[in-house]
Amino acid sequence: MSIQNVVLIGGGVLGSQIAYQTAYKGFHVTIWLRSDASIGRAQPKLQRLHDIYVAELTAAKSSPGPYSPGLLDNGRTYTPEEIDGRIAQADAALAGLTMTTDLAEAVKDADLVIEALAEVPQEKIEFYQKLAPLLPEKTILATNTSTLLPSSLAQYTGRPEKYLALHFANNIWKQNTAEVMGHPGTDPAAYEEVAQFAADIGMVPLRLKKEKNGYLLNSMLVPFLMAAQSLWAEDIADFETIDKTWVLATGAPMGPFRILDIVGITTAYNILTNNPAAADPNTTYGKMAKRLKEEYIDTGKLGINAGEGFYKYK
Repeated sequence: MSIQNVVLIGGGVLGSQIAYQTAYKGFHVTIWLRSDASIGRAQPKLQRLHDIYVAELTAAKSSPGPYSPGLLDNGRTYTPEEIDGRIAQADAALAGLTMTTDLAEAVKDADLVIEALAEVPQEKIEFYQKLAPLLPEKTILATNTSTLLPSSLAQYTGRPEKYLALHFANNIWKQNTAEVMGHPGTDPAAYEEVAQFAADIGMVPLRLKKEKNGYLLNSMLVPFLMAAQSLWAEDIADFETIDKTWVLATGAPMGPFRILDIVGITTAYNILTNNPAAADPNTTYGKMAKRLKEEYIDTGKLGINAGEGFYKYK
């Protein structure tokens, strides 16, 4: 099977990025969203991505690189006409994306469905049970879950042999990784189809040999972000000082709280509250959850896509 028709389930931080990058690479892309209001929230995310792509491509006309690898291949020179062609691709990607609230219509001819819903196991299970009878026999289903194992969800999909995880990093046009992780029942052919798709949209497929909570990236990143949040929640230091410590001491371009703004505060909260300790307000996890919810989620400070998280972006 050759993947051509791709459906994104959800238009959040990563869902919108995956959809736009896939459309930029010439695939037919549909985004399914729960409501018209969700469509309204997704549209500015997609417009923002379009503006970033066009700005980077325009700058590339006068630059020898390096380029964002999801946009242009490094190691070669582009003529202005070639860059104009890529800008045209970016315009076509935005214009060609379809958004709908009709799930049956969205998936009726899907070759690949990528689920990018919130990191809440029960929500994913309920959605899969609704989705299963609507999918064509050919369709591969991938989840972009950050921390959950596909084996814990496969039985609810109606196609466990065509179910696996495909996890992207944020800013996928720059950090172009795609972790491919099957479960013991995943058909190797489906695994290879998804790995090839990742390469076709400009990602570097990172093949995992077996399941691991958090894959490769988040197995390293999540403990780092949790450590930073614990220092903040226990009032050891303010978040600006924690970020400054990391940047100055390691030479990293950004600290953990700027990374959290990119990840999205809601995603960070959902990952955090999957730990039972978060239900107890006297634990460090409980303090972290309380502060994230009351100071950020409840006030609409959801991260970079909202214009404000720990930092302001407007």
